[in-house]
Amino acid sequence: MDFLQHELTHILESLQRFEFTPWKIVGFLGSVMFTSRWFVQLYYTRKLKRVVMPLSFWWLSVIGSALLLSYFIFGKNDSVGILSNFFPSFVSVYNLVVHMREVKRRSLVESEV
Repeated sequence: MDFLQHELTHILESLQRFEFTPWKIVGFLGSVMFTSRWFVQLYYTRKLKRVVMPLSFWWLSVIGSALLLSYFIFGKNDSVGILSNFFPSFVSVYNLVVHMREVKRRSLVESEV
């Protein structure tokens, strides 16, 4: 029981020293956006009754990753955070580019008909 009391005291002391900085707000916002993409994906999958990755999923991924990368580069200077958020941002941008190319291709095909 002493252990739990010690840990609880440590957590409460840490929370008292917690301070909001502009970069922490950027990091929290990025984390919320990046996490919310899964709720968007779940919503569309349930709505359409099939697994789907809506365009908004990729936009939330790109924006969330950009905010998190900004936080880890400028606010925290954390190489682990930078590396762990760089790849998802690359994949998200790639998927948006593929989507835009497909939309362009479809519009060209439809205009030829």
